[in-house]
Amino acid sequence: MTTVAAPPVDFGSAELRAGATRVVVVPALGGKIIAMELGGREWLWRSRARAARPADGASYRDTGDTGGIDECFPTVAPCVLPTGVARYGGLALPDHGELWSQPSTFALDTRDDGVYASCAWHGRRMAYRFVRIIVARAAAQVELRYALTNDGRVPLPFVWSSHAAFPLDKDTRVVLPESTRVRVWAEQGIALGGPGAEMRWPRAVAHGKMLDLSQPDAVARAYSCTVYADGTGERAAIDQAGARLEAVLGGAPHGGFTITVDKPAWSPFRRARGAHRVALAPSIGAPASLSEAIGPWHGAAFVEPGATLEWTVTWRSVA
Repeated sequence: MTTVAAPPVDFGSAELRAGATRVVVVPALGGKIIAMELGGREWLWRSRARAARPADGASYRDTGDTGGIDECFPTVAPCVLPTGVARYGGLALPDHGELWSQPSTFALDTRDDGVYASCAWHGRRMAYRFVRIIVARAAAQVELRYALTNDGRVPLPFVWSSHAAFPLDKDTRVVLPESTRVRVWAEQGIALGGPGAEMRWPRAVAHGKMLDLSQPDAVARAYSCTVYADGTGERAAIDQAGARLEAVLGGAPHGGFTITVDKPAWSPFRRARGAHRVALAPSIGAPASLSEAIGPWHGAAFVEPGATLEWTVTWRSVA
């Protein structure tokens, strides 16, 4: 097993290899994972657009939305926390949170059971430490280990999402346990009932027509939506051309998966074109806005002062 420096972007990167498993991470871009090869194929969608070095508080869509895997914490959607939240009431939190827009610390370690890469961040607006350890294993498996420590004197509210983007085509399938409860957060170009509407996976009704959300390319010609799945048994998967990548979320309170479909209309104008993609994101808390998670959704997670919360995400190729 080896760790090899690789420079696919101007900011520098590190490549982790264990057998046929390969992960490429860019510490300077918030620890973004830009490549993940498992089971003989590259899984992640990545834009060819060159990412600019993000500034704190920058728009994620304008600056950081280049695919791969980004860590979103302590919110996903930009928001202002309710005034009643201890210490943090009235605090404005940026788009996709704080981690993606700041460089992480970085360390590599090769062990007998795999290659380990550690990224760590400190909170800028809230008192916390956030650590993610990537473990690349030869058995077509990548494990992400998380540790969140509350360095403050009041409970730390948060939502977290490991936003993993995949290409979307006619063969793409999103796999969840049958009849999993799904709630709508956002929709455009499609009517799924509006924010907060509930359904049972994979069935949805739009304009009197029954839809199968597990086949997102066939749902509509052009649309976007974000839904949250809970009660999934901490397991979900994405199928691409006969291959399956499974995600297992372990030890997470309020754990579930966020599914986002982005299928823009085709345009003859190059700047107006957009790639078709789907995100399958292991998540804690819902919805994307921490203020709404604290408020009407009652879906925020909390860490007590001085406490550390640990959880894992395992991506593995399934034959």
